Amino acid sequence: MTAYRFVHAADIHLDSPLRSLALRDPALAEFIGSASRLVFTRIIDLCLEEKVQALLLAGDLYDGDQTSMKTARFLSEQLRRLDAAGIAVFIIRGNHDALSRITKELVFPPNVHLFGGRAEAIEIKRDRGQQAVVIHGLSFAKPHAPEGLLTKYRLPVQDATNIGLMHTSLGGSPSHDVYAPCSTNDLLNSGFRYWALGHIHKRSTTEGSCAIVMPGIPQGRDIGESGPKSVTLASVLDDGSIAIEERIVSLAQFERIGLDASGAATWHDLVAQLETALQDAATRSVSDHLVVRLAVSGTTPLAWNVRRDSDLLRTEAETRAKSLGNIWIDKLEIDCRRKPAGATASTDQLDALRRTMSDEVVASEGFRNEATDAVKELLAQLPPECRRAIAPDEATLEELVARLAGEGAEEVLARLSIGDPDGAR
Repeated sequence: MTAYRFVHAADIHLDSPLRSLALRDPALAEFIGSASRLVFTRIIDLCLEEKVQALLLAGDLYDGDQTSMKTARFLSEQLRRLDAAGIAVFIIRGNHDALSRITKELVFPPNVHLFGGRAEAIEIKRDRGQQAVVIHGLSFAKPHAPEGLLTKYRLPVQDATNIGLMHTSLGGSPSHDVYAPCSTNDLLNSGFRYWALGHIHKRSTTEGSCAIVMPGIPQGRDIGESGPKSVTLASVLDDGSIAIEERIVSLAQFERIGLDASGAATWHDLVAQLETALQDAATRSVSDHLVVRLAVSGTTPLAWNVRRDSDLLRTEAETRAKSLGNIWIDKLEIDCRRKPAGATASTDQLDALRRTMSDEVVASEGFRNEATDAVKELLAQLPPECRRAIAPDEATLEELVARLAGEGAEEVLARLSIGDPDGAR
């Protein structure tokens, strides 16, 4: 008897525009922007290599109000590869898909079943003696689904392995809007054997009598979606149990690398430490490419030099990343502090200015109010999901304002610093 095998993926967001990356590095944005297509091709390749019976796509195949017919043609070409191999495809629409014109206009090949706004249950034809498999699905009819959808699904078919596709925020996630909420316990008690979920971009699994799998986004798009990304290869075994395997498919992975500059006495020391950190990160990476956000911190005599000449440090990082190969520098974050200096006229003046800025300016109520208003104005220009991720509540907003004020003060001191003999120059 042959197991029923399928690949479960979600949140592919084909041709996502990646506005945040475009502002900093157009070349990196173009590379990551094309990665969603390459990763989708990898998913199709995986289906063919593993000779599965189906591909399950649990929503957000497209990215918002997608109008590009180039995207539609690419998608159709890839799905036809599965059609030629006799592999079925089951798709539900998520919140982004509901906005997409492609969803309404694209004619899928015959192997594709797109679930509509009413729940359906599709029984899979299997050989005599094999346990029946039923695929359940329900698409978003509109971009918003504030109420749970579980009660709208068909009841599980008796004496069959019931597999459900659902786009849901489950119990909620700080960086995601609430869509079709439901609890893990509700899914566990639904009578289904496997829930193929989508919407939350971080992978999570619950295994047992009912497997609940959120595969996450298969290709990260920014530092908030860091780490290697994957899909799930599942097998319904003869006894009705389900075996689950995680398969990494990401072309590039984002990683935050911390660099403690406390031990760096010279610029040369710092650059050597940076190169070692990049080498170690490249060794640990399991994706083809690595996109790095460097966070330089610590108490060091180079603190002001690092802040003043951050552009030079980034160039050093980019040069070494290029020599290592397949490494990109996304951003350089600096949170260095200077060691107490000996008594000279210049350092005394700078230390006095630091105390004034810290104790009298930054700590004042008037400054905090103006700074908070300025940050709120900037946040208002971001998409809602970004705003919630950066400042989900008032306490986090206050911490953000305080951190930015402290970094701004150090930046001013760095620019006023005269440097030292072992500095960047």
